Amino acid sequence: MESISNIFPQLSAPKKIVVTMHQKPDGDAMGSTLGLYHFLIQFGHEVTVISPTNWASFLNWMPGTDTVLDYENATQKANALIEAAEWIFCLDFNTLVRTKRMEPTLLAAKAVKILIDHHQQPQTEVFQYGCSDTTKSSTAEMVYDFILSSGHKDLINDSIAQCLYAGVMTDTGSFRFPSTSSSVHHLVADLLARGLKHNVIHEALFDNFSENRLRFIGNVLQNRMEIFYEYNAALIAIPQADLIKYDIQTGDTEGLVNYPLSIEGIKLAAIIIDRGEERRCSFRSKGAFDVNTFARKYFEGGGHFNAAGGYSKDTLDATISRFKKAIAENKDLLSTYQF
Repeated sequence: MESISNIFPQLSAPKKIVVTMHQKPDGDAMGSTLGLYHFLIQFGHEVTVISPTNWASFLNWMPGTDTVLDYENATQKANALIEAAEWIFCLDFNTLVRTKRMEPTLLAAKAVKILIDHHQQPQTEVFQYGCSDTTKSSTAEMVYDFILSSGHKDLINDSIAQCLYAGVMTDTGSFRFPSTSSSVHHLVADLLARGLKHNVIHEALFDNFSENRLRFIGNVLQNRMEIFYEYNAALIAIPQADLIKYDIQTGDTEGLVNYPLSIEGIKLAAIIIDRGEERRCSFRSKGAFDVNTFARKYFEGGGHFNAAGGYSKDTLDATISRFKKAIAENKDLLSTYQF
């Protein structure tokens, strides 16, 4: 994989471009792809953003979301665009398998594939150009760096600023995670100086949920959370029946895994959600416990040092048992944190 800077001289020549992200895109995935979209169209490129799946409704406020194709709902059209593309930008995922049913089409595409991502162990062999930097707070921050390095900082407009701010803010936990470096604050200061109204974005992302979701969270914290004090760990396990009862939509479980980390002494938090066809897992940690390695070893996943995900084809009960066995095997690492 060659340096992404090698494509800078080609930016001014209009091309057919597809920009894509991981399935069930979060704020960073949607923010980074749309931020790049608004940058590229200013060169006259024919750009389409394709999401492998649907996304949370609280992201619909982002400028350009109405143009994004849902691959599962427009497969034939999306495949044609991918096959005709000259460039395919792949943002916020490290391996093509994270694009779900899009993976075979992406692998077969003749387009130049370009990676912009901050997850560990990228599948570099499938990308001609790219930037992979695990020290970055978010892919949105990397898109901002891409724009600056290309020499076109003057093209950052309000649409780009809104999208990139949303991506950086959500992936840093509203700027509380260790990845919030000085460069992140410089980025935010630059966007604010350009007139960004950050309070409106916070309201759009955090004040647009249903009553059902609030009641669902109450049920989760009361009935679905288990604390393992001997391992400084916590688990939230949600059966599919709860999702149906509270009419849970895409995005409604976003951020739930972080709740147990607010308990004094908890070093590892996990959430397992029964999605029917599989059990989806998310892991968060504080300090020196590596959930990327944990997810890869026990749940066929991965991600970042303090934030990762995985899945299980076992039943919910069997997956819970696997988690309990896993934390017991890691007792020496988890129990070093004292209450």
